[in-house]
Amino acid sequence: MQTFLVTGGIGFIGSNFILKASKERWANIINLDKLTYASNPQTLIQLQDSPGYHFVRGDIGDAELLSHLLKQYQPDAIINFAAESHVDRSIVSPQDFIQTNVVGTFQLLEASRAYWEKLSPQKREQFRFLHVSTDEVYGSLGPTDPAFREDTPYAPNSPYAASKAGSDHLVRAYYHTYGFPTLITNCSNNYGPRQFPEKLIPLIILNALHSKPLPIYGDGQNIRDWLYVVDHCQALYLVLQHSQIGESYNIGGNNEQTNLTVVEKICAILDELVPKPNFNYSSLMTFVKDRPGHDRRYAIDCSKISRELGFEPKEDFNSGLLKTIQWYLSHPTWVEQVQSGAYQTWIKQNYQDRIKVPSPRARS
Repeated sequence: MQTFLVTGGIGFIGSNFILKASKERWANIINLDKLTYASNPQTLIQLQDSPGYHFVRGDIGDAELLSHLLKQYQPDAIINFAAESHVDRSIVSPQDFIQTNVVGTFQLLEASRAYWEKLSPQKREQFRFLHVSTDEVYGSLGPTDPAFREDTPYAPNSPYAASKAGSDHLVRAYYHTYGFPTLITNCSNNYGPRQFPEKLIPLIILNALHSKPLPIYGDGQNIRDWLYVVDHCQALYLVLQHSQIGESYNIGGNNEQTNLTVVEKICAILDELVPKPNFNYSSLMTFVKDRPGHDRRYAIDCSKISRELGFEPKEDFNSGLLKTIQWYLSHPTWVEQVQSGAYQTWIKQNYQDRIKVPSPRARS
């Protein structure tokens, strides 16, 4: 069986990838994670006694640690999920994003290239470095603009998006300059189990369950393409196993939704699953001052990965959202563990002082 070094594997997408990899027996897993505020070690507690899984606490910016791990475990592939990933946080504290997403990716590339160059010819031929990125590097779309393609020019509009664009460029450069066998994927908004509740869908679910306001930026008409995280993990494995080195792939869910529609759908599902007498969860919806530089629309054209690798998402938005809400309802202990003091401080910092604005419906 192959061995994968997964960075950021306690995070949302990384943990779902590791669980699927273990279930499907894709590979033995070495999980390197710094355990930042968004991490919950209990997420992968079921794997703690698995002989095919090993966790290492550490930073992708630690060159000495990376060199040691690569020499010790001799991975066949590296999948880089490690990243600061929340736009609002990047606006407040951009330096953290530059340090992890740009400098950290550089250190990981350098250590990986040094390791790869010492492999046997057969091992060198088989080795892959998969860098997991975002559609936000492409900027914003108008209502009728065609969806992002792999050849869409980069035009990042937030410190987060700029830091991911920088890391993408570094990965691409290592392929073209050194022949290092890299792959890049750019995904749309992920949702599903184990997502830290600063992101829209888990934030709305948990606020609603506690009868707290459901904050909606601006007029709620910002559009995102939503990709169920397990579908994303399957796509990543297809890329890792079957694509040519140096390639990039957009991965989307073919599910464009406005933020307002997402919140309304969550409320409607909760009305059915957790009904309260004479109460609709939608009554908690609160429009707040918009995020600075808020991109209006993202949309992914994933025809390339469909055509070349046969990927099609299994979940539509309705089925994926129902599964997501059911997961949060059935894992209250996990939710309690991640809603720490640091989480509460962030929620207060980001939302408490936002000016409430009239509902767009009331204004019209």
